[in-house]
Amino acid sequence: GIVSKRRMVRTSEYGRELKESQKIKKTYGIQDKEFKKIIQKILKKRGKEDISNLLIKNIEKKLSNVIFRIGISKSRRGAKQITSHGHFLLNGKAVNIPSINIKIGDKIELKEKSKKSSYFKNSVALIKKEDIPSWISFKKENFSAKVVKEPTVKEVGIKVDIPLILSFYSR
Repeated sequence: GIVSKRRMVRTSEYGRELKESQKIKKTYGIQDKEFKKIIQKILKKRGKEDISNLLIKNIEKKLSNVIFRIGISKSRRGAKQITSHGHFLLNGKAVNIPSINIKIGDKIELKEKSKKSSYFKNSVALIKKEDIPSWISFKKENFSAKVVKEPTVKEVGIKVDIPLILSFYSR
């Protein structure tokens, strides 16, 4: 038979950086253009705060991700969809932009009309308080959520090499 000579292929630094950035973009469902903007914003603040924390804060506090973290949707993609369909109010105003950044103190509510929907009734019934991160406060009764503090890298528990991502985008 034919013996194939396999050689060890080492991933270049660029390849590792690319892989890490693709991993985080896929996890959060973020397009490259949007992700580049986030990275640029973070790199401007370099030195004032831990860069890994800045990145996590920026991507975790997107409206659709907060909806996902509460547990209304089982996937980030699903959370993006129900957000873009306009089921939520942000500080009392209708909102349908999944990528909108939520600030500490912002209140997210389900629209009255949406509260009657069986999808949301079932979703809310399945939400467990202990599954909601400590940076989000959630009231099941009236279906309202508030971002009460900044999310941290530790709490998010994301398994990506953030410095690799940052060096990829700072080329």
